[in-house]
Amino acid sequence: MAVLPIRITGDPVLHDPAEPVGEIDGALRELVADMFETMAAAPGVGLAGPQVGVAKRLFVYDWTDEDGARHRGVAIDPQLWLSPLTIGELDEDTESEGCLSIPGERFPLRRAEGVILRATDLDGERFEIEAHGWLARIFQHEYDHLDGVLYADRLEYPLQKAVAKVVRKNSWGVPGMSWTPGVDDLDA
Repeated sequence: MAVLPIRITGDPVLHDPAEPVGEIDGALRELVADMFETMAAAPGVGLAGPQVGVAKRLFVYDWTDEDGARHRGVAIDPQLWLSPLTIGELDEDTESEGCLSIPGERFPLRRAEGVILRATDLDGERFEIEAHGWLARIFQHEYDHLDGVLYADRLEYPLQKAVAKVVRKNSWGVPGMSWTPGVDDLDA
């Protein structure tokens, strides 16, 4: 297993839709193991293929909820259904999220409260998870990566302007930039 470099916003692999995974083989299993190791080292709660430079429709997640239940898995060629969005003021405490591809930043974003995730696991078995709250947010965030969408792309003004300023300040937004957890000194 290895910790992989995480692509930073501006790299084309992050902004284009990913391709279906197709066959589950040893190379894919090794990639998934590396993605779990990379996510833990970052640290993060989710990581999508495009974030490590692989333009395939898969993501990993690992999160422990407030009741101590651990939610850990891989979603290959997923589909995601969302509940309707609620209307109202954003709550910076409960609706802020960050992204390992925009390291060190957090902004509030309205997400659906509930989702249904259908995907394939590493054994080639289809599964379905109904998720609410933070787990639903994780699934939406990672699924967006597979469509070439970063959470910053969904922010409204003036938050979108604030992200653009951070990107300019860090000289991000160009192809080929990455950081490696445990190697580079970035706050993810």
